[in-house]
Amino acid sequence: MLHPLPGDPGATDQTAAARVWSLLFLCWVLASASTLGSLFFSMVMGREPCVLCWYQRIFMFPLPLILGMGLLRFDPRCVRYALPLAIAGTGFALYHCLLYMGVIPERMTACTQGVSCADVDVELAGFVTIPLLSLAAFVAIVGLLVAIHRKSRALPDA
Repeated sequence: MLHPLPGDPGATDQTAAARVWSLLFLCWVLASASTLGSLFFSMVMGREPCVLCWYQRIFMFPLPLILGMGLLRFDPRCVRYALPLAIAGTGFALYHCLLYMGVIPERMTACTQGVSCADVDVELAGFVTIPLLSLAAFVAIVGLLVAIHRKSRALPDA
């Protein structure tokens, strides 16, 4: 197939598809880095995850697989499956951050046994905690997925 010239209508479709693919790739990179980071903290550093961390993992770990399949076949409709997971993960991460900051009392925690969800012993740069990293990753992924959904509606056959 010949590549369309800049003035051709097919050129804008191809450019829009390239932008959507790039956003999907960035989303996959974020989800993969978050998954690997979570595994690094628990498997290499020996940090036992609390109950809320496990819930966040439940929503993060499938994302690299779902987004990766969407990348390989370039199917922006994978957002349908990834967005609900990312939104749910954002909710758990926000709850975890609010619990850590003391906005939500510790008696309202899901952690009854094992590691306390309110105690965070890892802080990067003096203020960045693991729950905050998780929240940032989920918010970024949700934002990218919404952008992918909006941009992919303009694509033909999307």
